[in-house]
Amino acid sequence: MSKTPRTPTGIAGLDEILDGGIPTGRVVLVLGGPGVGKTVLSTQFLVNGVKTYRENAVFVSLDESRQHYYSEMEKFGWNLDQLEKENKFAFVDASPIRSIPGEVRIGKTTIGKRDFSMLSLIEAIRTAVKGIDARRVAIDPIASLVFQYPDPVERRNAVLDLMEAMVGTGATCMISSESRMSGLGKEREVQLEEYLAHGVVMLQTLQVGRALVRVLQVEKMRETPVDMQPHPYKIAGTGIEVFAKESVF
Repeated sequence: MSKTPRTPTGIAGLDEILDGGIPTGRVVLVLGGPGVGKTVLSTQFLVNGVKTYRENAVFVSLDESRQHYYSEMEKFGWNLDQLEKENKFAFVDASPIRSIPGEVRIGKTTIGKRDFSMLSLIEAIRTAVKGIDARRVAIDPIASLVFQYPDPVERRNAVLDLMEAMVGTGATCMISSESRMSGLGKEREVQLEEYLAHGVVMLQTLQVGRALVRVLQVEKMRETPVDMQPHPYKIAGTGIEVFAKESVF
């Protein structure tokens, strides 16, 4: 049986948990609440790809502006502006989709805002990937896009279209989203995107004894023997470091 090709994240500890990295060409969902490091993890995956593995990368922002994002990531020593000038990194600002009018006319055809938003996003990503021959893509975050589809069937089709389009680029992709709580917040609500993604990585802050601990857990990863134990991690000056040999429980 042939070994599944891997795309290493280059993140200390995480590749150890993932049996060498993410299966190449797959789409991984990174879930977590505010401040847990979803954007940091996704960017570190891209930057390591460029610097260590010579794989060009695309970051798609549905939220932050290029200026704010580049400024925040520079704190970790990542000069994204320089990588962009070297044609190794591309930033796609997809936030304007929120201001698209209710209906859009294309020739004689009228389509709704939601469909146009998704089509525009997919086309923008394809163009950026092709432009620099990117092998890694990160989309951050997709919540604002997904919430445009209150109907579960429409939402499933939209997310599936996006993930299939990502697989079609041939790049390995990370998509981030906010985790949601149900009831009194003691149980996490399982999201539709988790069923459709090839892998799910959960980032959260848990109370262990009297201390708050950042915890990473790989909830699923197709074609991979999954270590499902929750492992502590830290966000340091050079990015995220996962302690693969330690377990929280």
